Amino acid sequence: MHVIGTVGLPGSGKGEAATVAREDGLPVVTMGDVVRQETADRGLEPAKDHGKVAQALRDENGPAAIAERSFPMIEDRLENADAVLVDGIRSGTEVDVFEERFGDDFTLVSIEAPFDLRAERLESRGRDADEGDGGESLQARDERERGFGMDDAMERADVVVENTGTLEAFRDRIRTIVREGAEAELESTEANP
Repeated sequence: MHVIGTVGLPGSGKGEAATVAREDGLPVVTMGDVVRQETADRGLEPAKDHGKVAQALRDENGPAAIAERSFPMIEDRLENADAVLVDGIRSGTEVDVFEERFGDDFTLVSIEAPFDLRAERLESRGRDADEGDGGESLQARDERERGFGMDDAMERADVVVENTGTLEAFRDRIRTIVREGAEAELESTEANP
């Protein structure tokens, strides 16, 4: 059993990493799905109210609420697979609960890219960086994510993937992590700094 978690600011490449994992046959649990489901359950609009509901869940149930709600989904996927990728860890508190729950079987991967490159990627996907999710700018989204404690989570990563090169190079690095584990990626990074 192995749980690979990803953390990164909007537009950094977490969704692409999840796509690579799926293509390789690895099940993916998206923490945002927990929030989207809760948003729908509250009769709100997922595209518009996602951030508000994420904050409300944390306010109502504690800072680890979304991570804890993802555990049944993760354990369900692990019944039929040796590993699962968890897309979208947002805070050091969430890292704490994943480490407590999965111990040495948990690896955190921080996917990082500069603001301008992330904004360009979002715009190329038809999402204006100045008016993104529910009218929220990329800068506001970054601030919200950082308010959850994302910087702490990113600093605690076992592996950092700088997603500043080609899409294929990024996909290859993620594929290495998925197929061979974080140890192989760490050895590769040390050999080719």
